[in-house]
Order: sequence, then C-alpha cells, then structure tokens
Amino acid sequence: MVQIRIGFIGDSITHGTGDETLLGWPYRVGQAEVARGHDITVYNLGIRADTSELVAERWEAECEARLRSGVPGATIFAIGINDSAHEKSATKDGQRVELDRSLDIIGDMLTSARTFGPVLWVGPTPVIEDMMPLARLPGVVYDFRNDVISDYNQAYITKAAELATPYLDLFTPLGADPAWEAALRKSDGLHPNSDGYVLMTEHIGAWAGWRALFDG
Repeated sequence: MVQIRIGFIGDSITHGTGDETLLGWPYRVGQAEVARGHDITVYNLGIRADTSELVAERWEAECEARLRSGVPGATIFAIGINDSAHEKSATKDGQRVELDRSLDIIGDMLTSARTFGPVLWVGPTPVIEDMMPLARLPGVVYDFRNDVISDYNQAYITKAAELATPYLDLFTPLGADPAWEAALRKSDGLHPNSDGYVLMTEHIGAWAGWRALFDG
C-alpha cells in the first residue's frame, strides 16, 4: 500500500467544470487507487480560468498548507490551455500568456515543486472550435483554437523532456477520439461532461508517470 497526498494544480479542467457529478478527473483517479488498496488524499487545486501566471501566484502556499506534514506527497500540474486562449476584453486583445512566457513560468513551478515530492505534468485537451468563443464573464471573451493548443502542447512536451518531468500528451489521443468530441458537445466545447472526465481518467490512470507513484 502506498500512502500519499497529491496536490492537483490547475484550471477549470482540473477543477472538473462541466462534470455533472462534480468529480472531474482528480477524484476519479484517486478513487481508482483507493480501490487498488492505496491510501491517497486528493487536493483539487483547480481554479476556473486560471493561466500559468495566475497559478504561479498561489500554488506554493496552497501546497505548503497541504503537503508538508511528514506524509509522502506529489504535485500534478495540469495547466496551459488557458495560456493558449485569445482574450478580447477592455484591457487585452491577444494571447492570455504568450508561449515563451508560459514555458518559463511553468518550468519554474515544476522545478520548485520538487520540494514536495514527484512532479507530473498533464497537457491541455482539444476543444470544439465551432462552439467557440466563450463569453462567461461580462466584457470578456475567450477564444480557443486547436492549432494554437497544439503548438503549446508540442512546446510543453519539449520543455518537460528538458526538465526530466513526466508529461502526458492528452491532446493527440483525445483529438482523434469521437467519444471526446461527443463529451465536449454535451457541455460547452471546452469542458467535457462526465463522460469526458472518465476518458481523461482512463488515460491518466494508465500513464507510466502516474503509475510510478504507486507501482514503482
């Protein structure tokens, strides 16, 4: 049995937005490990619409409060898709976080997070472009495009390799999966419904980076 506390750090897709069961994928992967006999504590630290810049302002204090108690810990970063979005608002008309800056910020966080134990990085997911843009906040429009997300994903793969950090490319397999598209269309085109989070759970739960936390 592995005893571990894990901080899942990210955005709305980490949070589980769109999931009518309110479980998202962090609680589902946690449930699967409990069923295998492990003692896992899940801390969902996802905040809707957060970019890497916004996560950088808060993640360390949140992990300090949860992962420094003598129990083995780990951090899972699942950020980047909001960095790729084009924002149209009263104060901005452009990428929310340019790619080079996104890489620098996330790289710094991944390096610093090693103090809490193993560090993993889950990449961004595809969207339904004909359901974009999204206007959830007054006066703010976010437009997500798969070609831009793909560019960020490929750069993240390279960055993760440089940092020797396990990275899960979800964009490639989910982009070719009609079940993922169906799950997005049942929601808002960015966030899946529960079916999509189940798909994410299957990929993450089978990922060598994740399995190393429990089977190593």
